[in-house]
Amino acid sequence: MSELAGQVALVTGAGRGIGKAIAAALAQAGAQVVVNNVSPERNAAVVAELVAGGGGAVGQVGDVSDPAIAEACVKLAMSTWGRLDIVVNNAGVTRDGLIARLSDQQWQEVLQVNLTGAFNVLRAATRPMMKQRRGRIINISSVVGRLGNAGQANYAASKAGLLGLTKAAARELAGRNITVNAIAPGFIDEGMTESLGEDLRGVLRNQIPLGRFGTSADVAAAVLFLAGPAGGYLTGQTLSVDGGMTMV
Repeated sequence: MSELAGQVALVTGAGRGIGKAIAAALAQAGAQVVVNNVSPERNAAVVAELVAGGGGAVGQVGDVSDPAIAEACVKLAMSTWGRLDIVVNNAGVTRDGLIARLSDQQWQEVLQVNLTGAFNVLRAATRPMMKQRRGRIINISSVVGRLGNAGQANYAASKAGLLGLTKAAARELAGRNITVNAIAPGFIDEGMTESLGEDLRGVLRNQIPLGRFGTSADVAAAVLFLAGPAGGYLTGQTLSVDGGMTMV
């Protein structure tokens, strides 16, 4: 597959799980990839895997809640390949706790990484994309941002905020042929659910009409759709990759 040949992508939070799968899928589709993660070791490992697989990849270590890191990610794409076509805002953290016990630090850290970090990257990326008069921005939200979840007020707020950011940016940037969409994964069978006991996994699985947890590959496939030619007429939308949990 080479439908993204000649394009350059930036994936934040790409050191493992969903972000790593997205970076790999974009590279397999022909894109050159800037890999971002806070861990130097994970970042280097993903870059090495993509290059070993025949793709083009470079890494930028750092936390995109720092505007300077967000700018550095975009500048790396421009200095290496001279363009930036696709941005996937995937970086995120959880700091769970009931509202009455949630500390200021737990609240601020999750909002800073999950929402402000995405804004920082989006703001930096729009400048070259506006000059190109083309771009695809994809924000990874969550089913929790649509439904809420006890013990995750901070995470739910950050992911719901991403949906509002997506719509506002989509309206603002459509005139420059830049699409902005969100993906809201449900229960993914890596990270979120792998540490749960089988009884709880069964309870969660029963909430999913398709009867199974999703995979990182399911989310990566949705990214490829939105980033590729078939997704060109979608903007301001949220694509739920959740097995039917949030159908309305």
